[in-house]
Amino acid sequence: MKLYIKNMVCSRCILVVKSKLLKLGLNPISVGLGEVELKENISKQQKEKLAKNLQLLGFELIDTKKSKTIERIKNLIIVLVHQKNNQLATTLSNYLSKDLLQDYNTLSNLFSEVEGITIEQYFIAQKIEKVKELLMYNELSLSQIAFQLNYSSTAYLSNQFKKVTGFTPTYFKQLKDKKRKQIEAL
Repeated sequence: MKLYIKNMVCSRCILVVKSKLLKLGLNPISVGLGEVELKENISKQQKEKLAKNLQLLGFELIDTKKSKTIERIKNLIIVLVHQKNNQLATTLSNYLSKDLLQDYNTLSNLFSEVEGITIEQYFIAQKIEKVKELLMYNELSLSQIAFQLNYSSTAYLSNQFKKVTGFTPTYFKQLKDKKRKQIEAL
């Protein structure tokens, strides 16, 4: 049985959900970002108990097809930006369409309708949060960050960063109280 869970955005989320499933006596075959596969079907009562337990941890069981698709789009983008360093062999639209086996226009319209922003805006927000993270570590230069995240130039990265945050990357690095957002809050 496959379950879909909202707000799973990192490897720690996977560990927390897996631990909760085991504590509830459910046997997961696999636990990934936003998806859990169980060995057997669960009863309505077990599902309700799981939903309550996950909610206490900031997660949510998803039942509708639309919600599952939106969550899958978000998880694919999060993995792409935060774990694969935005290394695409193709365009974002092809990447999403291929994985979800749906036309990009359909995905884009659904995402905009439900989330109130475009897929591209969500993608940019994720990239900017990754830039903030890398700036805070202070291990890479801005040009190295631009290269790592597939920006065409440092100037383009700087312009996009300022448009989204209101700060230049240099000014952001100097701030003492650097405000990063949690991935699931984007």
